Amino acid sequence: MHPYKPRTKSKELRIYSSLNARMELSSKDKLHYSHLEKGYQGEVFFDQLTSKLQNDLYILNDLCLEQNKSSFQMDTLIISQRTIYQYEVKNHEGDYRYESGNFYPKLSKEEIKNPLDQLKRSKSLFRPLLKNLGSQLPIEGSVTFVNPNFTLYQAPLNEPIIHPTQLNNLMKELNEIPSKLTNHHKMLADKLISMHQTESPYTRYPPYSYDRMEKGVLCAWCNSVISSPTDDRMKIVCNTCGHVETIDSAVLRSVEELKLLFPGIKITTNNVYAWCKVIESKKQISRILKEHYTLVGFGQWTYYE
Repeated sequence: MHPYKPRTKSKELRIYSSLNARMELSSKDKLHYSHLEKGYQGEVFFDQLTSKLQNDLYILNDLCLEQNKSSFQMDTLIISQRTIYQYEVKNHEGDYRYESGNFYPKLSKEEIKNPLDQLKRSKSLFRPLLKNLGSQLPIEGSVTFVNPNFTLYQAPLNEPIIHPTQLNNLMKELNEIPSKLTNHHKMLADKLISMHQTESPYTRYPPYSYDRMEKGVLCAWCNSVISSPTDDRMKIVCNTCGHVETIDSAVLRSVEELKLLFPGIKITTNNVYAWCKVIESKKQISRILKEHYTLVGFGQWTYYE
């Protein structure tokens, strides 16, 4: 089943991924980046399971909504005929214990953010929002641990927790829900998607500047910087993992990365040439930009949008 709202990498993850490749991040920022990356991988794993569902459901991935000036995020939302199912997906690995309302790695006193609290908060904000949209559907939420190497000791039986060993069962149950969606469900799904915010207001980035960044093309496969010039007019080969990509595709990805990191920058042949660093011919860059973007201005003041 195709998701009604597919998952994409968040702007935050894309920026961190780029910064991590092009500059030295502090250990705190590195840790934050690895949490983001791991969380995203867990969500993608859960998506692979929900994509096999056969019955009539709307699957909305990665919604960031606002209610009463408070932002909240939902990893996966499934709209069925009579119920909305909300999943807070976690990709923790290793042994954890649950003790008096908190989650701890088994051998430490360092508690982690309680995912049950996150779920309660988002449900309490989501309920009135649904009501404002004219929907009376009840919400059932669960914290879903997807990593097969995760164990939670002393897990409370009365809390909505799904363990990795229960995932197949969960999919079987979802597949057996009698569900016939109507136009009302479609309007609700469309409305929620239209309210989605692409960036959470709580996002903070490490300080970065154009001059401090290593120039070159990021490998589409291993994300390392390719900085030695290529003689080939058609393709770029990563010197770290050997991944081959056409020059056109590498330039277009680099332009999007440049726009993501520096929203105010003018996309000119010279700017893209300097950013990519490995492409010998400015003419080639100019041709790629002409084919995929709109030329604005004239003479030395031209740039692309």
